[in-house]
Amino acid sequence: MKRVLIVQNHYLNFGGDDSVVANESAMLRSRGHEVSLWTLRNDDLNRWGPRLETALHLAYNPAVRDRLAQHIAEFQPDVMHCHNLFPRITWSAYDAAAQAGVPVIQTLHDFRSVCCANGFQFRDGKDCDLCVKGSTYWAAWHRCYRDSWLGSLLVARALDVHRRAGTLQRRVHRFIALSESARRQYVEAGVPADRTVVKPNFIMDPGSPPAGAREGALFVGRLTAEKGVRVLARAWEEVDAPLQVLGTGPLEADLRAASNPRITLRGHQPWPEVAAAMRRASLLVMPSIALEGFPMVIAEAFACGLPVIAGRFGTMAETIEDGVTGLLCTPGDAADLAAKVAWALAHPQRLAEMGAEARRVYEARYSDAANHRQLIEIYEQAAASRGAEVAA
Repeated sequence: MKRVLIVQNHYLNFGGDDSVVANESAMLRSRGHEVSLWTLRNDDLNRWGPRLETALHLAYNPAVRDRLAQHIAEFQPDVMHCHNLFPRITWSAYDAAAQAGVPVIQTLHDFRSVCCANGFQFRDGKDCDLCVKGSTYWAAWHRCYRDSWLGSLLVARALDVHRRAGTLQRRVHRFIALSESARRQYVEAGVPADRTVVKPNFIMDPGSPPAGAREGALFVGRLTAEKGVRVLARAWEEVDAPLQVLGTGPLEADLRAASNPRITLRGHQPWPEVAAAMRRASLLVMPSIALEGFPMVIAEAFACGLPVIAGRFGTMAETIEDGVTGLLCTPGDAADLAAKVAWALAHPQRLAEMGAEARRVYEARYSDAANHRQLIEIYEQAAASRGAEVAA
């Protein structure tokens, strides 16, 4: 398996799937694979021309298909590994690969393939499965996409077109779910169970965690409602400890307006700064209230020997062993989160033990070596069906 084509539509703000793409590309290259990274960006979507072009081709973009097909002809990959294709690349990428007989692997980073809202099956502060179990056009009724009726209608139409055509079932040879809970969600939504495998995210080893005292709590991620930022702010009204917040997003202004002297907002930081902060902190707080595929921040924290406090549901409950590699609390319950944080910070020896176990779990499950073995096996399974259209 020498030539790997990786396809990614970057969002405006660097996110977890961008980290995965960078890490997997570097890992494959370091082991002798030839990797071509084919990407589009959203940097110019604040201009009417590119925004209109993207909106008109949200379901299918023939120009992108043709550009990608040309690149495939030049690079001659053994497999094409897709990550995020929304909103500019679209599932037209699959046709470019099919025309050349190149098998397709799709990593399911979130629920964008079945959810019109934000890829998390999350609406109005609670879980929602209307589009999964019924018509995607419920999204327009509820203005799920950026609170826009027209935007939601366009996203709903794109998803409906491909659902009716069976695009995922016909064009993708292997799906990568990032956790068993995410796999179950996707299979229930119609993704073929026999082609969906679990492979968690990973990060390159930042090195053994330093010995010595750690201090305070850390939050790393987008400042959005589904990430539990409002829950975090309420919890920290009761927590007498410093909290470093690394990330940006629409709720940043809310955190600033709270004027909590114990909360320091540091904005978006590159990975070296994130790793340094993780190696200094006592614990990572992850108050997400929406389903996620596999939050990269968990693997990053474990690699740095940092225990995690998160909600007891979905991937978090599957990944974090309560009392062993972190603590689990009631999702959306600020009081319970505050109580868990206060207890943890009052027991530094237990935190140190959980951090050491988190590092051991990283080495066994989320290291680059473990990931490479899994990824190549998946590529080989997909390559065995090269050139074939997958039966629905």
